[in-house]
Amino acid sequence: QEKSSRLSAALFGEDCEISHDQVYELLKYAALGKCYNVTQPSWCRIYHQSHLAGVVVIVLHEMSQLHFYKFYLQFKHLRKVFQHRFTLPPSSASFLANLYGEGADAKTQNNAQGLISTSSGCIPKNSDLQCDPIIRKYGESKQGLTRYILTLEELKKNDYPMKGSPGCKGYVHTECDQQRTDSSPLFGLDCEMCLTARGNEVTRVSLVDAQGQCLLNELVKPESTIVNYRTRFSGITRKMLLPVKTRLPDIQSRLKKILPHDAVLVGHSLNADLQALEMIHPSVIDTSLLFARNEGRRFKLKFLAKAVLGKEIQCDQNLGHDPTEDARAALELAQFFIEQGPAKVAELNLEMLLTTERLTEVSQNKSALQPQGCRVQKQSNDPPHLSKPCFLDCLQVTGQKPLLLGRQEVDSSGLCQSNLSTSNKQILQRALEDVPLSTFSIVQFSLGPEYIASHLPAGFCEKVRSKLTDMLTIYAGPFEESFCLKSVKKEFGKCGPIQSLTVVTETYQPYVCIQYEVLEAAQLAVESLDGAEVAGSRIKVQRPVTAATLDCDVLIQELEQDIENEGVIYVVGLKKSLSETDLQEEFSQLEGLETLFLPKDLQSGRHRNCCFLKFQTSQSAVDALEVINSWAVKGSKLRSRKALASGHLWRWIWQMNHSSGKQVGNSLCEKMVPLSDSEQDLRKKVKKLDQIIKKLYRSLQRNTLCIVLFPGTN
Repeated sequence: QEKSSRLSAALFGEDCEISHDQVYELLKYAALGKCYNVTQPSWCRIYHQSHLAGVVVIVLHEMSQLHFYKFYLQFKHLRKVFQHRFTLPPSSASFLANLYGEGADAKTQNNAQGLISTSSGCIPKNSDLQCDPIIRKYGESKQGLTRYILTLEELKKNDYPMKGSPGCKGYVHTECDQQRTDSSPLFGLDCEMCLTARGNEVTRVSLVDAQGQCLLNELVKPESTIVNYRTRFSGITRKMLLPVKTRLPDIQSRLKKILPHDAVLVGHSLNADLQALEMIHPSVIDTSLLFARNEGRRFKLKFLAKAVLGKEIQCDQNLGHDPTEDARAALELAQFFIEQGPAKVAELNLEMLLTTERLTEVSQNKSALQPQGCRVQKQSNDPPHLSKPCFLDCLQVTGQKPLLLGRQEVDSSGLCQSNLSTSNKQILQRALEDVPLSTFSIVQFSLGPEYIASHLPAGFCEKVRSKLTDMLTIYAGPFEESFCLKSVKKEFGKCGPIQSLTVVTETYQPYVCIQYEVLEAAQLAVESLDGAEVAGSRIKVQRPVTAATLDCDVLIQELEQDIENEGVIYVVGLKKSLSETDLQEEFSQLEGLETLFLPKDLQSGRHRNCCFLKFQTSQSAVDALEVINSWAVKGSKLRSRKALASGHLWRWIWQMNHSSGKQVGNSLCEKMVPLSDSEQDLRKKVKKLDQIIKKLYRSLQRNTLCIVLFPGTN
């Protein structure tokens, strides 16, 4: 069965608020995984991370969670597809700035050594050598050179020319067939190639012995016409090759004469050199594989020479690479590895050194490209510092090429540049083309500069709060003049926790206004008590009729079908003395029960008389509803219905009802004013934005982790 990546997280009630650090944990592990020694997030788990096709973060500028619930019906696709929802608490630091470097002033200073040990560093220092890929491959103890010679399987896997291999017909064998021992001589080999009509052909060959003495350093004229000298890398020019008479067969003959029968060739990605030489040699130490990394990645020769040997090679001021220098560097690297042993090499922590080097380069490049007036002048006695890297910097130094589209974009120098003129349609078109080519993408959409999250339409927040309050509120009556309010409270309390209960006396006969704490309770009261006899009167139960609640039935139906509530039911009538453990035991007979959430007052911490049950499948939830309601027929106090606000919305409603510090009354007597032009336009824009997300989401490869951020103002 094919393994696929999947995400598992706890999503009920209080668990639906996560910190910025927890988001970073998720993104870091999803993007880098175990191959960079990144640990699983502390609050959720990604299974089969190596099977992730990519990570896509969609940022909706100018929008907060207030917009999500205000325009819940307009976000038709978003709410039906994105199963997990979380609140990010306000933070003093800019989340987006740390994500992709938005705004230079948001960056804090940190030194290179501290950078690796902080939570923002890409690769943590690995104190346990057992996890190092070098130790996993070779063990810790020193061994002779024969342990590091590539096996037949490794030669084949890494495309080395071999006897009888397709494409090796006519290749010359070095005839070095004598058995190798730990005393066999090492020779460093490196070639430079130019592009000809036939492909890559050798134009220079260097061979050094175990003492580093150059035995061969020869220019070679290819048989085919050169179409690209690749001078920047090869150092070869047309002028250099004009007087050359040496051909490939001459070099092959000289190598055969020089190499003893037990010679071991050493080189960096030596398969390419032997392919260009059209020669077969059975005993090879490849330093690109010797200094092992995770996931098949390889260190560059230039980095290894500097980090391990302390030597600078392939310097920018030189015209191309010097093959003698490269051959000698590869040879010395192999000798160091053999003499010091795998444990000493692993202790160098090459991954950390590479990260530090790349972060230094990123920091220096960004500093050099800043306008002079933007640079912070330091006193001469200050130690050197680096800018704290944004998340995209961390990915770039690991060799990945993250994609950033929209309001902020990365230019060719690696700097984030503002790009406010691009439309959502243009961004979508680019995303459809470029996202499949990137393993980590940030795509930003915007409502437009006229919609700033800190300058919402007049009364915007209050309208959302008022609508939620109206949905939590029901009116019951009429009652007799001398009705028992205690009886009414008891009966309606069977539907769920009541936040407030007041008597309406402005009517001919008294009514009762009840505001619940959870949506399910209000809906259960409407469904079960409308037309019932309560306190001696047959009553009508209804929600307040306002402009905001005219679509309440549609909203309730959509909430029931919300993917966040899939397989979740609401149960009321519990004894408040019961703990979660007691309830787990009581409901253990319900098949497919996965988890239980017992809501509590977030201020007092006391449990309510209701809970939410999450089942493994939707059918299990339906079956459980039938079972619990059958208990009610037999005299049980338990009642149940499908969940409406089991996860993120439950907490958000509680916050909305308590954030003002006073209870918000219902809006029955408010004027039923139409939507303002700006609000109608906003609704249309949100609907278009949802369609854009739908198109982008459908274009993603299977096993892509997709996150949508509503950043708001903080």
